[in-house]
Amino acid sequence: MRLQTTDYRPQTMKSVAEIGENALIRQLSRLVPGRADVVAGIGDDCAVVRVGGRYDLLLKSDPVIERVHFPPGTPGERIGRKAVGRVLSDLAAMGGEPLWILMDLVAPAKTAVRRIEALYRGAARLARRHGAAIVGGDTSRGPALELHVFAVGRVPRGKAVLRSGARVGDRVYVTGVLGGSLQGWHLRFPPRLAEGRWLREGGWVTAMMDVSDGLAADLPRLAAASGVGVEVEADAIPVSPAARCADHRPQTKDIRRKKGGESPAAGARSGLAHALGDGEDFELVFTVPACKSAAFEQAWRRKFRLRCSAIGWITGAKGRVRLREGDRISALDVAGYEHFRDRR
Repeated sequence: MRLQTTDYRPQTMKSVAEIGENALIRQLSRLVPGRADVVAGIGDDCAVVRVGGRYDLLLKSDPVIERVHFPPGTPGERIGRKAVGRVLSDLAAMGGEPLWILMDLVAPAKTAVRRIEALYRGAARLARRHGAAIVGGDTSRGPALELHVFAVGRVPRGKAVLRSGARVGDRVYVTGVLGGSLQGWHLRFPPRLAEGRWLREGGWVTAMMDVSDGLAADLPRLAAASGVGVEVEADAIPVSPAARCADHRPQTKDIRRKKGGESPAAGARSGLAHALGDGEDFELVFTVPACKSAAFEQAWRRKFRLRCSAIGWITGAKGRVRLREGDRISALDVAGYEHFRDRR
């Protein structure tokens, strides 16, 4: 009898750097269990769960890690503030109200106690300002300083603003200004909780998320969740003064895709490229039905002093995010931040 052999050679396994953060999340989401009380799970700014009564709960976790989210030597209070601010920003993107926070601390054994106390002072100050209680967590030894924050918020039953509600013809808006976050904004940004709740309570928005990885990375996520496309006006992007000053080398305004995939901004980045790709702006990007846009803009100006810019509109070109520069329209080709591939 002839034995049939089987090829047991290991298949080539791709790394997370090769497939990227978005593909990794999609693969992992297929492995996790769900429940009937989960309204929205993996893929939005927060998970939404229904526990009965008048409210749905919003659940969110996020880490800040030394040399990834902040450089060594960053003052402890700013690190703590950022750690809490990141999860509050995600609650804001759902139109939610923060309730409780848990914080896990990882630190080298030789870390000064006063530095850890400073982390918690910064975290506590921002949490207190927005009515959230820090109710516990855990501590562990590790090679670098890390804070892992878990937040619980709430929203009236069925009223969470998801990424998936945008419709063709909606106008796209963004709060504040974008870009240049590493010049300090990523440590002192105010989570837009009041603005997010107002947008939800007024019934203005159809979809919303916060800008954490850069508009160029986050707009495609909103488009994918809603099954639509987006067209953005380059001249309408609110570029921050920090972004305009971020590079002192010769600048280029052409950030469109060139034939062969060449990056026209390689070696020198314009203020617009920084605004689209730097990330950690923690502003809100959202969509408003065109029929409501005029009334919305008037109501916003009456309510807030914060800048709010109409930057584009939703199209039927599913999954396509395009940039309009004058008469030219091209695929948006500025990379935002992606874990496993880049460093801040």
